[in-house]
Amino acid sequence: MDEIELKKRLKLLAVNTAKLCMKLPSNAANKVYIGQILRSSSSSAANYWSACRGKSTPDFINKLKTVEEELDETMFFYEMLAEFNPSFRSDLRKLYKEANELLSIIVASIKTANNNLARTAKSKIQNPKSKINECSETK
Repeated sequence: MDEIELKKRLKLLAVNTAKLCMKLPSNAANKVYIGQILRSSSSSAANYWSACRGKSTPDFINKLKTVEEELDETMFFYEMLAEFNPSFRSDLRKLYKEANELLSIIVASIKTANNNLARTAKSKIQNPKSKINECSETK
């Protein structure tokens, strides 16, 4: 999956979450959980968009970790809303499934970026047997 498709899916998750929340009954529990899930689902998308503009690989990884946390939080609030709104469990389950898929993609991206960063760091270590070192020592 490329960056553009992932941006679209994360944004759509936030939009679909908001649309479902607008249908939920107004009560004390829903008010709290809806506020939380609207923030976390939209934050997942916003932080991914920000990650794509990362200044460096460590910056990219750090922002992806925020996306991971926000998606995990979103999934928790889907569960909480399902507890208090059994008639919406099917819709919440669909959103939960999409969030879980996105979370898996983000976690895999973090691992790949960390591996790439480690590989880059290893390649920058100077080889003690390098011809460049020999040349500089003879001068």
